[in-house]
Amino acid sequence: MAASSDNSLPQGSLDLLVLQSLAGGKRHGYQVAKHIQSTSGDVLRVEEGSLYPALHRMERRGWIASEWGLSESNRRAKYYGLTRSGRAQLKVEVASWRAMAEAIGKVIDAGAVTPRLGISIS
Repeated sequence: MAASSDNSLPQGSLDLLVLQSLAGGKRHGYQVAKHIQSTSGDVLRVEEGSLYPALHRMERRGWIASEWGLSESNRRAKYYGLTRSGRAQLKVEVASWRAMAEAIGKVIDAGAVTPRLGISIS
């Protein structure tokens, strides 16, 4: 049986995606989720149940800071922005992700990942 493809985020990528989304300026949670979705061409989607705990965790770690403001629809919203520590962490996350992607690419290019009939890769 073949592995199915879905829009779930690759494990370990949420912090990177959120930090990168905030690199261009402050956004509220819904804007972060929409930015990730639209920038990825609707391939990646972040659910509220994952996003808000991640934002709170990153805020506790000092990577982001928040402040209340008004959204485009004049509703009260919490806006998040990167801190100096968050910018440094973003560099670490990007370097780590690129190294991992390069390593996976080498394995794929070497032909080591060739599914056999009846075997699923997950």
